[in-house]
Amino acid sequence: MTLIYIIVQNNFLILFPMETLKMSIKKAVITAAARGERLYPVSDTVQKSMLPIIDTDGINKPIIQIIAEEAFSSGIEEICIICAPGDETKYVDSFKSLHNSLTKAYRHKEWAHVQAANIQNLLERCSFKVQEQPHGYGHAVYQAKDFVKDDSFLLLLGDYLYVSHCIGKRCAKQLVEIAEKEDCSVSAVNPTIEHLIHRYGTLTGKTIANYNGVYEIEKILEKPSVSQAELELQTAGLRCGYYLCFFGMHIFKPVIFDYLQDAIGTGNDKVLLTPSQQTLAQNEKYLALEMSGTRYDTSKRLGLLQAQIALGMSGDIKSEMLSSIVQILAETEKSH
Repeated sequence: MTLIYIIVQNNFLILFPMETLKMSIKKAVITAAARGERLYPVSDTVQKSMLPIIDTDGINKPIIQIIAEEAFSSGIEEICIICAPGDETKYVDSFKSLHNSLTKAYRHKEWAHVQAANIQNLLERCSFKVQEQPHGYGHAVYQAKDFVKDDSFLLLLGDYLYVSHCIGKRCAKQLVEIAEKEDCSVSAVNPTIEHLIHRYGTLTGKTIANYNGVYEIEKILEKPSVSQAELELQTAGLRCGYYLCFFGMHIFKPVIFDYLQDAIGTGNDKVLLTPSQQTLAQNEKYLALEMSGTRYDTSKRLGLLQAQIALGMSGDIKSEMLSSIVQILAETEKSH
């Protein structure tokens, strides 16, 4: 049994078994360094993560605030945003401007007081790390090493929004609970039909006893072809033609940075995350959780529209959203 030493008051030395110290997820990393070419021209002047969407509470917010609030509502206390050079100042200035506007122009509105408090909370609990050169997603994640230190952390994408199908439990919270319970790295996955798997990291694994939709990861491939997947990534229990694809949400133990450092040391111009995840699976306990929820990629074509409809239909403006959709469909049908 591995022991650790803890010095307490009165000069007593107490030994605790390592197994009793369970993982606690209090830090999150949000990667938001990509420029978002598919959102040109707006992304050329405004960070794509600052584009506004009406959240489930009916309030218009920047995308990155919605992502941060997903983390905060799941027990996260500190967030590090990985951004492009110069964007750290733009984020802070933009949120300060929003806060000032809410407290002055809308000072008599209750919703504005709530929103201003949420923005202030975000500013106090967020820090920034700059990815100086666009050397890939794995390289972006590695920039958070000094922030994470020896802690496990939640990793989120700066352009994915999530709608949970689990009442009262956000997607990130589902992931945090299984990671803390099993004391290991866990990635969220979704069963995905084969003609879409070329867009995502895809994996296979064996099911875990006493769990529904939890797998021990065995093999990961980055954006495989259908023929590759058929040969190497079949997972027992999934419907025919479906594969486990990453959901855009992970919890990692800090050992992931050792594997990323090795990958960066090879000198490759683009450092992916998936090879380091494969190394993690070969050396550590690493699980995949089939998420009860849906992801929306706001950076893809029609992604903002799809995310807005999904959030609207899941929250306080459901009736208004539904009426708007019906009205647009009726007017379109009339014009034809």
